[in-house]
Amino acid sequence: MAPIVSSIDIARPQDEVFAYVTDPARFAEWQTGVVGGSMEADKTPSVGSKCLTTRRIGGAEREVTSEITTLDPSTRWAIHGIDGPIRATVNVTVRPHNGTAQSRVMIEVDFEGHGIGKLLVPLVIRRQARKEMPSNCLRLKQRLEARPGR
Repeated sequence: MAPIVSSIDIARPQDEVFAYVTDPARFAEWQTGVVGGSMEADKTPSVGSKCLTTRRIGGAEREVTSEITTLDPSTRWAIHGIDGPIRATVNVTVRPHNGTAQSRVMIEVDFEGHGIGKLLVPLVIRRQARKEMPSNCLRLKQRLEARPGR
């Protein structure tokens, strides 16, 4: 299936937007269902680094591990889930828009099911992600634009 794609324009410079949108410690601030996140052992992100995200799923908190597969600082970042029944692939692209003071963020999400996840992905997960992505992007915009200027 095709990935779920959402994009939004944010009145902040590309470097600032990229740093925020790809920081797992900030995911809970703008992503529905996320309660925490970090890089493995607080390492500097690089291709192959592990990203840990804790999500509330069905009333329980579950930690999901993803691996960074692409990192082009300030422009592209991608991760792929490596454990659990539902493994997300997320691609984030941040580009300057209308000069350097604004950015366009595009987020593509796709899912791979393992075990029970093979049933959940088409029946629940994709539908839920389609519904959440626009509001997540709007929350991202609101958070970033509310921050004091640098």
